[in-house]
Amino acid sequence: MSNPLDTDAGSELFSSYEAEFKLVQADLTQKLDQIPELVGEPRKAVISQAERALEEAQELLDQMRLEKQNIPSSSRSKINTRFRNFETDIDAHKRKLRSLADDRAARFGSRYTDEPDSSSPFDAQQEQRQQLLSGTERLDRSSQRLRSSQALAHETEQIGASTLAELGAQRERIAHTGDMLYQSEGYVDRSVKTLRGMARRMATNRVITIAIITVLVILIIAVVYSKFR
Repeated sequence: MSNPLDTDAGSELFSSYEAEFKLVQADLTQKLDQIPELVGEPRKAVISQAERALEEAQELLDQMRLEKQNIPSSSRSKINTRFRNFETDIDAHKRKLRSLADDRAARFGSRYTDEPDSSSPFDAQQEQRQQLLSGTERLDRSSQRLRSSQALAHETEQIGASTLAELGAQRERIAHTGDMLYQSEGYVDRSVKTLRGMARRMATNRVITIAIITVLVILIIAVVYSKFR
């Protein structure tokens, strides 16, 4: 049976962040592909969504940067390669989004810039509302990741407790087996001593038997000799 602790917790958490990063990256790529086809308010809305997705991807990248430090060095080389590829992708997305945002300002004027227009209270309120919604979404995502991390830590703790209990049971079985081997060694020693005693008695009996036979032969020879004398 495989040891439950063979699976490293840092690697599991990094893989969880990596899977979530790929989903966010796919959504970001889709939005970046949509922007050139849009104009006006729809274009501005998709750019804002892309910016939020980029922020979320950067947060996940920062989490992965921390978690990869907990991965054993023997497995970290492949992790570092994938992480550098993610960083390269994020940099490319940032440059593309910046280019699209600049192009938006050039094509549609200050009305569609990211900076709120102080002369338009409605635009300022709209911008504040979008920033508040963006902050709330980021907070929700961070809370979800925190709950996921806590669940993984709890699961790892349970696995550790189960493994410790199993190791304790194995230790007791090993100790019991050692006691049985020690007793068996005593039985073997006594058996050897018994066999040696039996061998000595057999040798003694053989000597006695030979002596008796010799005496009987001598007596027979003496009797026969006395008759024919």
